[in-house]
Amino acid sequence: MKIVQANSGVLTNFDVLKFLESRGASEDSARVFSDVKPSENKVYGYLFGTPARGQTTENINEFKEKCKKYDLAEAEVLNIINTRPSSIVGIYPLIENCDLRFGDTVEELVELVVEVFPPHPPAKTVENDAKTTNVEKIEDQNDNDEGKPENEEEMETIDGS
Repeated sequence: MKIVQANSGVLTNFDVLKFLESRGASEDSARVFSDVKPSENKVYGYLFGTPARGQTTENINEFKEKCKKYDLAEAEVLNIINTRPSSIVGIYPLIENCDLRFGDTVEELVELVVEVFPPHPPAKTVENDAKTTNVEKIEDQNDNDEGKPENEEEMETIDGS
């Protein structure tokens, strides 16, 4: 890989995700081409679980155009695109002096984000699948044990039953 021009602009997570896809990166390590570095696959795997997975160039351009009236810094716009906050609580840390600069109009900005960008994709990771499988195994064991732990004697109740 050769750097043509250093620091020529900022990249969204979507841009990086698409670039890594074009290089052959994949969540499935069996489908990875030999010229893709392991670190690129890890970055791809991370970005695949972020809002970038559901975004499009059109979404991003539409948001950039519509949010110009809010006079946001380039870094603030980038952070909003990358994190897709869906509430006021999510947007406050991304915008410097948010309450002083926007007041009640911050709600409009959140509505714009929710309107333009698709919702977060469901998180599907190997770790979550493993936890789910373990939970299912435990539930099956509990069903088979009929609710009675091993080596435990039955206790009498106060009324003698």
